Amino acid sequence: MANKQTTEAVPMGQGVTVSFRTVLISMLVLWATYFALTTLRSIVMDFGLQFEMAWRRLLVVAIGVALTMVLWLLLRLFDEKPLWTKIAAAIAFALPVALAIGQVNQWVFEDIQLAQEKAYAKKYNLNLRRDEAGNLLVDVPVRRVSPAVSGAGPSAGQEETEVVGSESVLLAPAETYADFWRKLLDVALGRYFLLLAWASTYFALLAGVQARSAERREQQFRSAAKAAELRSLRYQVNPHFLFNTLNSLSALVMTGKADRAEKMIQTMSRFYRHSLANEPTADVALKEEFDLQRLYLDIEAVRFPKRLVCVFDLPQDLEEARVPGMILQPLVENSVKYAISPVARTVTVTLAAREEFDRLVLTVSDDGPGVPQGASHGFGIGLANVRDRLEARFGPDIGFTSAPVPGGYRTEIRIPLTRFATRHD
Repeated sequence: MANKQTTEAVPMGQGVTVSFRTVLISMLVLWATYFALTTLRSIVMDFGLQFEMAWRRLLVVAIGVALTMVLWLLLRLFDEKPLWTKIAAAIAFALPVALAIGQVNQWVFEDIQLAQEKAYAKKYNLNLRRDEAGNLLVDVPVRRVSPAVSGAGPSAGQEETEVVGSESVLLAPAETYADFWRKLLDVALGRYFLLLAWASTYFALLAGVQARSAERREQQFRSAAKAAELRSLRYQVNPHFLFNTLNSLSALVMTGKADRAEKMIQTMSRFYRHSLANEPTADVALKEEFDLQRLYLDIEAVRFPKRLVCVFDLPQDLEEARVPGMILQPLVENSVKYAISPVARTVTVTLAAREEFDRLVLTVSDDGPGVPQGASHGFGIGLANVRDRLEARFGPDIGFTSAPVPGGYRTEIRIPLTRFATRHD
């Protein structure tokens, strides 16, 4: 069974953008807010013709969303640029877009002014009209005052007036070219700041997306570095073991023990076939790790047929526990090298596993001479390799002790307990 843990290559220079759905929602929210506020203002100010103005305003909003989309397409070209470049682009591109929205607003509401003039005239019974030049005029009646009537009647001494015609009074001069641009700029400037507000929102959304992307890339790099470290540490195990076993095989051949040498070669073949079946950084089931160490000790048993006794204590409910591949190999090698080789008596090497408070506890112990002469225990190559691999795999959440105990030597590993959900044979 191999639990492959691969790390995908991190694409460099790949652009990160805000999703179209998020951009569209931000535009709709902005323009919907604008529509609600301007409608509320129209009602409060009692501009009249609310329905006619509402659908025209809605049309302007729809066109405004479309033109804001054009602005977004332009700003997207600067997504990977520095912030000051993005701000400069927003200031530059928002102005023509705002002018376009202002012009649309002028066109859409062009006839509403005439309608408002007629409604006002009807409400106050006025005669409003525009002349050929476009001047807004109001016709007012011209009255002539008659002289006072003499005599003793009821109208004696009173002046009489009569309407003799009408006179046009100028209310507003015709719109000039300068007036047109003044009105257009007045409307456009309001939309300009609206567009800049949306651009600021877009830049904030973009910064958030880019920050999350950077975090993911950092995590991928960290995972790749950890995988490389684990692979490097794992590869340190095989050459060390091969060196020892080849020395043992050479000794058997030189002493004429051909049958035992052949048995060692066959066992070595099974060991390497088993150990190389898994990806170097993958976890394996604890049962597989115990089986691998059993093969290794079978190889060493060829060298020490009467001195080596092996004990394996693996509860059935821990067989599927996850452990780094060959994590016990250096520990078992140390027992063979420092406990069995130096003595002429029988030595028992014990591999055991147990669960304590949701943690997996692994021990490799022997009843050898304890601390060998000249050995730097706890800091040797094999022990340092095991400790480094555990820290690279689990971080600081591990326990690792290696020290002599009464009647021998013992190394204990404590790691988080996780199990394989399904076995793949």
